[in-house]
Amino acid sequence: MYVSVVHQQVYHQPHDSPWEYEVDVPNEYVPIFHRLFTQMDRLEFRNFLRAHLPYVPYHYDKDNHDIDKRTMKVYALIHEFTDDTSKQFIEKLPYFR
Repeated sequence: MYVSVVHQQVYHQPHDSPWEYEVDVPNEYVPIFHRLFTQMDRLEFRNFLRAHLPYVPYHYDKDNHDIDKRTMKVYALIHEFTDDTSKQFIEKLPYFR
């Protein structure tokens, strides 16, 4: 399976679309990726709406922190089921320091 964090998509074939990570996950984990990506999409839309309120700084916004939490969960899942090169890269991300 192939995961694109940028596009928030999961692909079953490598030529379906550009992807960042190849993962070997059991089929029961696929809905977890979909659920996390759907939640992130909804939260990002709410952040878009909030962005039009200049008196609310984004770093004090709960939705922004919720997106970060879900992004960490996605990377943790990828880290669990990917190759060593990708694991080393993910471990260098700010989320895992």
